[in-house]
Amino acid sequence: KRTHQPAGSDDGTRVLVDRLWPRGLSKAKAALADWLKPLSPRAALRERFHHATADSDEAWDAFRHGYFAELDGDDEAVKAALFTLDAAAKAGPVTLLYAAKSEERNNAVALREWLLAR
Repeated sequence: KRTHQPAGSDDGTRVLVDRLWPRGLSKAKAALADWLKPLSPRAALRERFHHATADSDEAWDAFRHGYFAELDGDDEAVKAALFTLDAAAKAGPVTLLYAAKSEERNNAVALREWLLAR
């Protein structure tokens, strides 16, 4: 769900999965339970995707491939954030929040895909 959309009663635990805080959004309005920065793509990957033609299937596939490799790596911060996310998911619904303009192609969509496949 986009960060600027109001919190819904069915959102459950709302988790921001972007590395940067969304512009123009107050912490109160975000209604976050947690901000899991380690689950966001690293800056170089994010910048390559945004500078590429983000609407192209090739750019999206390359982004997902790189992002999934980051998530599959041995980064302890990523592992800790996944532990936190898994605990929240065991307690009930989790909503992954993102600031990107595209609702179809963003890191939260890719993260959800990766989480469901693991």
